Amino acid sequence: MKAFFLIENLQKKLPFLGRAVSTRSQLPILGNFLIETKKGKIKISATDLEVGIITTLPASVEEEGETTVPAKTFSDLLQSMGEGKIEITTKDTSLRIKGKGVEANLQTIPAEDYPKILEEKGEKIGEFKRDALGKELQRTVFSASQDQGRASLSGVLIKKQKKSFSLVATDGYRLSLKNGLSIAGGQGLDKILIPSRVIRELLAIKEDTEDIGMFVSKKTNQIIFILGDTTLVGRLIESEYPVYEKIIPNGFSTKAEFSKQEMLSAVKTCSVFARETANIIKLSLKKEKIVVSANTPSVGDDMADVDAKVSGEENEIAFNARYLLDFLSAIEDEEIIFEMSGPLSPGVFKLKNDPSYLHLIMPIRVQA
Repeated sequence: MKAFFLIENLQKKLPFLGRAVSTRSQLPILGNFLIETKKGKIKISATDLEVGIITTLPASVEEEGETTVPAKTFSDLLQSMGEGKIEITTKDTSLRIKGKGVEANLQTIPAEDYPKILEEKGEKIGEFKRDALGKELQRTVFSASQDQGRASLSGVLIKKQKKSFSLVATDGYRLSLKNGLSIAGGQGLDKILIPSRVIRELLAIKEDTEDIGMFVSKKTNQIIFILGDTTLVGRLIESEYPVYEKIIPNGFSTKAEFSKQEMLSAVKTCSVFARETANIIKLSLKKEKIVVSANTPSVGDDMADVDAKVSGEENEIAFNARYLLDFLSAIEDEEIIFEMSGPLSPGVFKLKNDPSYLHLIMPIRVQA
């Protein structure tokens, strides 16, 4: 292998590539990058067997080849070097990196020992505009479970609904739902369950391109996202998704409209006093305001008023403060609608300017 490329083209990609590098010692090669040079390009790949990331950049290739090098050392070295052209060359069991005033040699592991990340691109099942998809994923993925033992709840469901699609995520205590999602060319898509980690990595990709291509390989059960020179690969979840529609209330007895920023500030303030009591925060809906409060007998208590337009019955409900903070931090809309039927029924948050989205949180039973 022998190739030349501009170091600055790779420096901006290395932090994202590093997100797929494994630290598990039982498979040392997963701590390496796979480097391939071929036909005017250099391709660098990383995987921890759950997620794979592949990126390419232009290069002057004099000798094609492939090898693997320790990812952290390689990244740290290149990030410390200045801009300009560098040369990489393999010799025996090492990779030589030569730049302006710098020369280093890294020990390698043969490329044939590296796991295959992508066997085939599969069938293209849709295309999104990056800004539109990113916004919708941002305000749904946080509701997915972090417990990998609950496979079906650890993913984001994309499901066909007549002429559009729905995005759904839930961990059993909260649920985010976006209806009316448009997927160009998605006629062949019925439903797929994508690991939430894959979605988070997708949101972290820094590429100039606006279009996201989505592919599914039935042969390997993989989901593939392609953004410009970067490919993100993950394995689809093979598990039945719960029937979430049944928990969404059909009506309400109390409705309130309020400012997201005011509520976010109030919840942050009260969460300080909720830490010692299982993060419990109470919302008391009055005629023209919502009183947010928390009480820890051994620490103290506090409350904050949020201006609101409240219609229907006065009501009270308690939530996990972290769930409220996650929701309020994930959305950009400023005007929020809250609906509830009682202290033991789910609370439903909607966006005044987007009726196709809702977020549901299960309440916490508290003593009067």
